[in-house]
Amino acid sequence: MSPAPGADTPDPATPDSATPDSAALDPKDLTAAQAAAELERLAHLLPRLDRAYYEHDAPAVTDAEYDALRRRNLAIEERFPRLRRPDSPSLHVGVTPAPTFSRHRHLVPMLSLDNAFDREEFESFVTRAARFLGLDEDRTRALRFVAEPKIDGLSISLTYEHGRFVRGATRGDGTEGEDVTANLRTLKDLPHTLKGPAPALIEIRGEVFLSKPAFLAINEAQASAGQKLFANPRNAAAGSLRQLDPTITARRPLSLFAYAQGFSSERVADTHARYLDRLRDWGFTVNPLSKIVESATEAEAFMDDIARERSGLEYDIDGVVYKIDDLALQDRLGFVGRAPRWAIAWKFPAEQAITRLTHIDIQVGRTGALTPVAILEPVNVGGVIVTRATLHNEDEIERKDVRAGDLVQIQRAGDVIPQILGVVPRKEGDPPRGAPFAFPHTCPICHAHAERPPGEVVWRCTGGLTCPAQVVERLIHFVSRDAFDIDGLGERTITEFHADGLLKTPADIFRLPNHEEDIARREGWGALSARNLTAAIRARQTIPLARFIYALGIRRIGSSNARLLARHYGSYANWRAQMLAATTIGSDARLALGSITGIGGAIADELASFFLESHNLATLDDLTAMLTTIEDEEPQSEGTLSGKTIVFTGTLTTMTRPEAKAIAERLGARVTDSVSKKTDLVVLGTDAGSKARKAAELGLDTLDEPGWRELAGLPPA
Repeated sequence: MSPAPGADTPDPATPDSATPDSAALDPKDLTAAQAAAELERLAHLLPRLDRAYYEHDAPAVTDAEYDALRRRNLAIEERFPRLRRPDSPSLHVGVTPAPTFSRHRHLVPMLSLDNAFDREEFESFVTRAARFLGLDEDRTRALRFVAEPKIDGLSISLTYEHGRFVRGATRGDGTEGEDVTANLRTLKDLPHTLKGPAPALIEIRGEVFLSKPAFLAINEAQASAGQKLFANPRNAAAGSLRQLDPTITARRPLSLFAYAQGFSSERVADTHARYLDRLRDWGFTVNPLSKIVESATEAEAFMDDIARERSGLEYDIDGVVYKIDDLALQDRLGFVGRAPRWAIAWKFPAEQAITRLTHIDIQVGRTGALTPVAILEPVNVGGVIVTRATLHNEDEIERKDVRAGDLVQIQRAGDVIPQILGVVPRKEGDPPRGAPFAFPHTCPICHAHAERPPGEVVWRCTGGLTCPAQVVERLIHFVSRDAFDIDGLGERTITEFHADGLLKTPADIFRLPNHEEDIARREGWGALSARNLTAAIRARQTIPLARFIYALGIRRIGSSNARLLARHYGSYANWRAQMLAATTIGSDARLALGSITGIGGAIADELASFFLESHNLATLDDLTAMLTTIEDEEPQSEGTLSGKTIVFTGTLTTMTRPEAKAIAERLGARVTDSVSKKTDLVVLGTDAGSKARKAAELGLDTLDEPGWRELAGLPPA
């Protein structure tokens, strides 16, 4: 696939973490010197973000973050108008066209829009326009607007001469754009000849976009080919239109909505609504939801209605554009900076959206947990198309009373998994609600009985490793980044290999090189891909102990706890022997395991349960036979405490317990919470109590706090 220009050389557009102090201050609190510094920072930062978005189709920040930076720049300039810079972002649009495309100069500048995020800001826009026109209150109330859903795609300008399409260009920097005529000719929605009378020369503005089903299909194809996924339909549309090979664009199902006029050699309408009618007459597709509104109240109601319909639309939108309908008033209002005075984009909250919950699925995790997942109509939240959201557990579903068919408010902040905030209040005429969700008491995969232990909120499948879902999830976990980290073995591949009988246990992963020729013949593979997979697998036949423990997928053992265990036991042989000994309740090994700081009784029970199962021991033996080395955990440091097991008890007066623990571990010691005959040293604070008595009974070495400080090489308190 031919990449979009610059796709392999992303712009370093992420804001610096070390910004001037002025970056943290509200614009109204800035001094003139701080304002100048902040305007300089933004003048460098925003163009870099523009290049990432427009030129590389790879946004470096969310839409909300970008909008906030733009608004901050404007707020500072409004407070300090004399400090506006010649290179101010408020005076520029987009980026310079890429050198790989020829340039086309727009006959009328192709500018951007200012944003509003609530009714108050929309009313301010109306007030500013009326004041500029000198309208009295009655004439202001008579203003009409055309509301059009704001398509999240790629803006283009189409030039027609005597009714024939001759050129198409991207917005570029607003003055010049990239000539993508050949690619645009492949669009089914673009008329090559206008129907009926048309001006001798006219620029028609529109938006190229991908429908949500087309976007999901393209990403599925990208995933199958091992290519990077597009974050959202806008990026996919931009990347598709800006291909150097038009045949690639032709294979992408791009669509076009026409919505505005640039230059025209003659007037074709007196209102924007009638201009949209002319576009339809000429053969263009115009958004069918466009509507005339006559007040802020109607505009707000339209926003509410569109927000409820948003997820059900075939295309992605991020708000509504409101334009003054009278074209003569548009001409009088003109532009200020980079935006028209006669239009504004009322945008949805960036990190929240309304969508419809179509149904609830139950996912089975590697530990057998049954997790409910809301399946949603696709909607853009924070620059990412969201189709699923976690519902956590049975109690959460009951608390929020979410049901199939409900409109729900969802939220996604940063990289957090989308969550459902609640059900959207119903309106008159909405269809009846579905039945409450009945949580299953059997596994949806293997149909084994599910249990919800007393005091827990999670149902668990009792099928264990006989449950295919748990097997697959454990294998996916086994090759994950913090575990064996094997390139080429993703979720899709493991699922397919398991279904075809190639993978049943972790050890089978290391037998895959024996099937290299068969894998090479599989659809989507080939000799090189199979050879790379074999190399990646063999490279992981030596593995650090902490990664090995984590990879086993034992419940409650995350990467941090795996490191604690590896550090405490040192080698695989010792860990395995001690875990077998710990299966006996009350044994020294069980007590020692539960006393490791950060482990505790519940995790010790999970480890003991794992080693009590004969099939787990067989899996371990099979796996270790396939590995070259399980590397011992290196001591944290060599010193007077290296290899020693220490217990701190009582109250320390010159340092906190966590501080003392960190010092001991830094010097190579292992810190536990209980005293046993394997303890090397007990440090006694004030009110030491039972642990001090047990240390005396066992004849263990003890130190008071000053003695501990001396042993650790610390100065007297």
